[in-house]
Amino acid sequence: MEADRKAMANQVNVPADLPFQSRTTYRIRNKVIYCLDGARIGIQYETFFAGEPCEIFHCVLESKSFLEKMTVIEHTLPFFLPIRELESDLLSSNAIKFIDHLEEILQAYIDRREQVRLIKELYGNQIGELFHSLPYNVIEFALEDFECLPLSSKVTVSIRYSDLLQTLPSQARVLAWPFGSSKRISTRSSSASASQPVPFRLSYAEEALKTMCLPEAYADIVLDLPHALKRIFSSATVTES
Repeated sequence: MEADRKAMANQVNVPADLPFQSRTTYRIRNKVIYCLDGARIGIQYETFFAGEPCEIFHCVLESKSFLEKMTVIEHTLPFFLPIRELESDLLSSNAIKFIDHLEEILQAYIDRREQVRLIKELYGNQIGELFHSLPYNVIEFALEDFECLPLSSKVTVSIRYSDLLQTLPSQARVLAWPFGSSKRISTRSSSASASQPVPFRLSYAEEALKTMCLPEAYADIVLDLPHALKRIFSSATVTES
């Protein structure tokens, strides 16, 4: 992970042909705007997580004349963020809104990415099968062979961010799979019928994920997990009997 962070930091170094230094500058929150030669503007975006600095990104806007709209001519933003869509939607009509919106998307991406990095760093020995999309707007992982999981059970977590500006998930699904339980459903295929376990939703865990940052939500989920599973499986046993 540290190697990945260093590699990404190298990718966002200021290009040599961007004379950002010794120029008229304006600082607005976590970005610095530079007046470059010609009708060009350079923006330096500074990102943070938990008060600590992360990557610095750059974007250069240019207009051929004062009568023409500005365009993005260079940038060091991650390729999977929708800079061209924002350029088409916002830059032609409102450059300030484009600059501010890009700042919000970058910071939200860093927040989501660093939350995942932190749970891997703190709880990596408890987490298996972790998957995430490039912009970290889809995150999935599983708890397996965890000491509080009875009957060789497994807990799967799936969260979605419907907007790239979000740092808290808009959707969360947490399922407990009681592999050792007798409660099963049958599914028929063309050749034979197979028996599959029925998962139980952990509503308290889903609520935690939607209201707290990922590391805090994870700690809260694990703290209450033994009691939640005991209640669920006890109820299931009573129902089956």
